[in-house]
Amino acid sequence: MAEPLPPTRPRIPGSGLAKGLAVTLRTMTKKTVTAQYPDVQPALPPRTRGVIALFEENCTVCMLCARECPDWCIYIDSHKETVPPAAPGGRERSRNVLDRFAIDFSLCMYCGICIEVCPFDALFWTPEFEYAETDIHELTHERDKLREWMWTVPAPPALDPGAEEPKEIAAARKTADKLAAEQAAQAEAGAGAGAEEPPATPPSGPQEGQS
Repeated sequence: MAEPLPPTRPRIPGSGLAKGLAVTLRTMTKKTVTAQYPDVQPALPPRTRGVIALFEENCTVCMLCARECPDWCIYIDSHKETVPPAAPGGRERSRNVLDRFAIDFSLCMYCGICIEVCPFDALFWTPEFEYAETDIHELTHERDKLREWMWTVPAPPALDPGAEEPKEIAAARKTADKLAAEQAAQAEAGAGAGAEEPPATPPSGPQEGQS
């Protein structure tokens, strides 16, 4: 058989009202602090979605961000250039050169898909939010403005001390340790060869002052 439930205390009439009034009184007695914006900037969370910044050097005009954007608010123009061969006898290569990169923030819904799908880390979130305009047509910002916002991108958060080291850093550290070990072995080998060399003997033959 199931054990009987312990008896519940009888509810005092009006206790819920009293608790609610207590919360209200505590709130009313607290000092109200108003942030005087824009003289005092708000303390925004580090992952605030304010505006999208462009790191132009990383953009390869792969068009992934424009294709995946559900609002079609990213406009990209480019042209191809021929790059001469790096070595004599090599083949010429063609590369895409970015001519225009613009985002219409009157259409953007800040979903962040463009930032997630970019394989070359060319787009970043920035907490900058002061870009209102009086004309809706001026909310289409070109790449020069998007590049200026790069300087407001916060630094990435520090890794958890107990987290596993990233594979890229581990591979780079392993390569650096291997190179340092090879250099140390070469230095020891060179020092050992210099120590084992016999001292130079004077040339045979008549010396000065001898006949």
